[in-house]
Amino acid sequence: MNEKVLIVDDELNILELLEFNLKKEGYDVLRADTGEKAMSLLERTRPDIVLLDQMLPGLDGLGVLKKMRAIESMSDIPVIMVTARGEEIDKIIGLELGADDYITKPFSMRELLARVKAMLRRTKKLDSQTPAVMTYRRLKVDTAAYIASIGDKKLPLTLKEFELLALLMFNSSQVFTRDAILNKVWGYDYFGETRTVDVHITNLRRKLYEYGENVETVRGVGYRFNPKNEQII
Repeated sequence: MNEKVLIVDDELNILELLEFNLKKEGYDVLRADTGEKAMSLLERTRPDIVLLDQMLPGLDGLGVLKKMRAIESMSDIPVIMVTARGEEIDKIIGLELGADDYITKPFSMRELLARVKAMLRRTKKLDSQTPAVMTYRRLKVDTAAYIASIGDKKLPLTLKEFELLALLMFNSSQVFTRDAILNKVWGYDYFGETRTVDVHITNLRRKLYEYGENVETVRGVGYRFNPKNEQII
């Protein structure tokens, strides 16, 4: 079965351009030109990835993203924001609300397709990798079920937040540079947009509650999960 891409944009030429190129790459394509139509499609079908414009009439892209991350069945669907807004604050807001990636208009079609392919490849890798469970105190990461939990409470992590936590915990005490994290978690050269890592780390720490302090910043280098001389099993 072909992977399914939902593209959400109110510009007809952008919808047609993306649809043509994505279909040429072998993807099945769904289209929506409003946030409301996007939510309707998301409720009726589960795409493998969403390309989401930020500036939409009515329910805008950030509103769609908020709703997706609040609904469990949609919360882990990868989302790439595709928008004309290129200001740093706009990128940060999108990432803080749970976007996995961000590309600004005008964009290179080759770059956008590369990002879609990399995102879907990473999802497949998680699906096919050897199941593993790691536990630190009451924090548990299960790569077979895509679940991170504290005790009996499942943590509402996005796909990238989960991958980031798994990378750091399964390599505890090892320091990863931002570029190394981008390569291992996003799966391609991110052209130096390491701010993406910082925002995801901030989101992850918040969602880990008391275990957020274990995700440490190594100044001038990057990040690590520090078990503080306790055993991870």
